[in-house]
Amino acid sequence: MSNKEINPKLVEAIGYLGSLLSCITFVPQVYLSWKSHSVGDLSLLMVLIVNFSCIVWLVYAYLINSRPVLIANTIVLILSLMLLYFKLTF
Repeated sequence: MSNKEINPKLVEAIGYLGSLLSCITFVPQVYLSWKSHSVGDLSLLMVLIVNFSCIVWLVYAYLINSRPVLIANTIVLILSLMLLYFKLTF
C-alpha cells in the first residue's frame, strides 16, 4: 500500500494518538515526584536528554508543519522541565 492510498485523516488520527500516548508516559512520574518531593532515583542525565530531545523534535515539527508532533513534544517538554525543576529543588 502506497502513502497515496492511505486516508490522510487516518494518518492524522494516528499522529494524535501517538502524541497522547507520549504525553501520558510522563504524567505518573511528574505526579509521583511532586507528591513525594522525592526524585533521588531519577537520572538527571535522562531528564536533560529528554529536554534536549523535545527541543529538537519541536524544531523538526515546526519545519515540517506537523501539529501532532508539535503538540506532543510541547507537552512532554513542559512535563520534563517540571521533572528538571523537581530534580534541582527537591
